[in-house]
Parts: sequence; structure tokens; C-alpha cells
Amino acid sequence: MNKGKINPLEVFAVRRVTFCPSYFESVNLKTRYNLSDAITHWIEDNTSGRYYVGKSVSLNDQNSLEACTRCAFEKESEMSYFMLACPHLKYS
Repeated sequence: MNKGKINPLEVFAVRRVTFCPSYFESVNLKTRYNLSDAITHWIEDNTSGRYYVGKSVSLNDQNSLEACTRCAFEKESEMSYFMLACPHLKYS
């Protein structure tokens, strides 16, 4: 997104967080093979803020627990952009 500009979060390796803070905007996605790696690469190339991608559990339509991939962003605008523009979400 910001090609040629230095992102301080990248320099100090704090852009991707290891846990999902409660104030991040998040979405749960059905887990597919290699989905989290593909999403992580897309986020790194197209956004500039802090984010989280990791495994989680959620309730499915039958009210049973199901493994999922959680994606969360500190900036609401980046969450909106991710949901609209990420090609990996097209078939989920």
C-alpha cells in the first residue's frame, strides 16, 4: 500500500500481534488449507496498521463449536478494505 515509505511498525516488528486485543475489529473465516498464510501476505502488502491472524473457535449454524481463522485489525477502515478487496475471501 505504501510502497517506498518506511513503516515504523515493520521496523520494530510489532505490526502483527500475537494475540487479538478486544478493541480490534475482527471477523471469523472458515478454515481452508493455507488460508492464513495467503491472508497474511495480502495484509502485509495492502495495509499499514497492526493486525492479527490466528486460529480460533466459533459457533456454526448448528450451535456447535467449529475451528476458524480469525482476522482482526486495529483500524476499522483496514477491516472494511480487507473485507471488500481481499481476493482470498471470494470463495469462503
